Parts: sequence; structure tokens; C-alpha cells
Amino acid sequence: MRQRFEYAAVAALRRLTAVLPYPLLLACGGTVGFIFYCVDVTHRRVASDNLARAFPRRSPAERRAIVRAAFAHFGCLLFEFLKFSTLSDEQILERVDFDGEERVRLAYAHGNGVLFVTGHFGFWELHALAHPLRFEPIGVLARTLDNVRLNTLLEEIRQRTGNVVIYRQGSIRKVMRMLSEKHGVAILIDQHISSADAVYVDFFERRAATTSAVAAMALRTGAPIVPVFALPSGKGRYRLIYEHPVEPPAADSDDAIREFTQRCTDVLEMYVRRHPELWLWMHRRWRDG
Repeated sequence: MRQRFEYAAVAALRRLTAVLPYPLLLACGGTVGFIFYCVDVTHRRVASDNLARAFPRRSPAERRAIVRAAFAHFGCLLFEFLKFSTLSDEQILERVDFDGEERVRLAYAHGNGVLFVTGHFGFWELHALAHPLRFEPIGVLARTLDNVRLNTLLEEIRQRTGNVVIYRQGSIRKVMRMLSEKHGVAILIDQHISSADAVYVDFFERRAATTSAVAAMALRTGAPIVPVFALPSGKGRYRLIYEHPVEPPAADSDDAIREFTQRCTDVLEMYVRRHPELWLWMHRRWRDG
């Protein structure tokens, strides 16, 4: 019953966002996010604890304001993601600006595929939808939802502009195949990893268990790692940023995977520091004290 209700609610929201004008869309999304801020005590506490670790010198009032803004942001992201799923390709392109387009083309020109890395930051889902309309479709790593019908809907949306969703089971093999075929793959690198392939790097000056897979695959294949970020630029438009490829460690590095992973994480941290209200503080990123 609960799964049917969740699916029906998201499907109804999708129909609603298709007709909402942009200012009202953001207002509704922000309101939904604020409601969750009020009722979801557990995630609100996690976010507050994370911000205290990341910004110990900021006042409690400042940190509370960031938590509220982060909840509102993710409500807006949900509404915009559903809205984008109803737009034509031309309408999506009218809403975005590409920053760093030449870097993407140079990265592909290496002929080893491209690893696009980002986090649960900004409007990453919109970025993935728009990317194939300017370049080519990519593989998108994702976690399977417990709600089968909702997962099917989400997969349909994520693949509507040509991308392919890659789920965790057998993901490394599938990513390696895509890179060997000179394609791009997008991977989120900002969540706690408890598996054996975790590597500890500094994130906001604290040890954070992070996936080592991106660095390992880049070192093995020669695929460039390109950090990407999607920021709002006002009036319903978004700036899709492709940063310079992350410089790989020296060939004789004693700890190349950790060093490469740290460099990727440093770029993400730089953006989160600039726009803390756009990151997923509700996730327990640090779990070792």
C-alpha cells in the first residue's frame, strides 16, 4: 500500500509540475522542502551535526539557516527534475548554459572514455538530463529504489534523453566496458562507503570513507576525470559547469588511488564551501567520530 501511495504521489507531482509556471514551481518545491525540514527530525539532526563538523566557526544560527535552505533546495530539485522530465529537448536546452564545453570535447578526444564526477550537490539530475543534448549519452550510476514502480519511473526519466542507468550489481564491469567503447560515465563521489574498496580522504578536514573505484578505473584506463556541477543562474536557468580534468598523481606515487581520490574530493569540497545550501547535509558523511 505504501509503495502504491508513493508512486501515485510522485506521478501526480509530475503532472502538476508540467503546468506550473516557474516562480510557482520553485515556491511549491521550497514549501515541500520546508515541510520535511519541520517533520523529519532525524535528518534535520544529521544535517545539523554535519554542519557543526564542517563549519565549527559558524554560529548556530548560521548553520540552522543553511539546514533550512538545504531542505528547501531539495524540494526545488525534486520539482524541477519532474518538470524537466516533461519538457522537449529544445525546451531543456533553452533553460541551460554550458560552461566548459571545450574541456568535454578534449576529454573525449583522448579516446579512453570520460569519468564525470560530482556529488548530491546543486541540480545534478538536471545536468545529467541535459548533457546528451549537447554531447552524447552517458552511463549514470544509481542505487535501485526499494519501490519497484517508483524506480521504474525514475529510470524512465533518467533515460529519456538517451542516458543509460547503471545499477550497483556488476557496475564496475559495465563502466569499464563503456569506457573501452569511448563513452562517458557519471558517478557521485560524496557518500559514505562501507565496503572494502573505500579509501579515507579529507573532506572538510575530516576523514571520510570514499569510493576508490573512480580513481582506480581512471588509472587503469587513462580516462580523464572531469568534475561537473549544475548551479542555478536565476529566472529558471541553470549553469552546467565542466571543470578542468583532475590532474592524476605522478606515476611513481606510493598511494596513487588515495591521492587521486583526494584531488577529486577537493574539487567537490570547493563547491560545497561556496554554496553550502546546495549540498545533501542530511546524509551521515562522517561515521568515524
